[in-house]
Amino acid sequence: MKYVLDASVAVKWVLPEPDSPKALALRDDFRSGVHELIAPDTLPVEIAHALTRAERRNLLQHGESINRLSRVLLAPPNLYPYLPLLSRATGISSQARIGIYDCLYIALAEREQCRVVSADQRLVNTFPTSVVSLAAI
Repeated sequence: MKYVLDASVAVKWVLPEPDSPKALALRDDFRSGVHELIAPDTLPVEIAHALTRAERRNLLQHGESINRLSRVLLAPPNLYPYLPLLSRATGISSQARIGIYDCLYIALAEREQCRVVSADQRLVNTFPTSVVSLAAI
């Protein structure tokens, strides 16, 4: 199955959180060819943001975020340029009143005719036909 990978799921690959085992199983399935994972090329930035935020909250030791980011980037999903998605994402963001980064995932899923896999329940609730919850996989 082909999915757009949301950063909320990818972070769980390297930061223990609820549903991390499900995220790791999805990653392992991706690595073994069971699933195809794609994402906008903003994904590494969002992951880095989440990891450095975890450092600031003392969930990670200072400087640990770069090591964890590197682990994610060893086998990243197929990254698609965000710029061709930006116009559609802006329209979705304006209409749904959801952040532009989340809407880039939705725009990519529309274009690629697949669904987003996310751990963000608000995103799942806002776009139930476009987004599948990590917990449901």
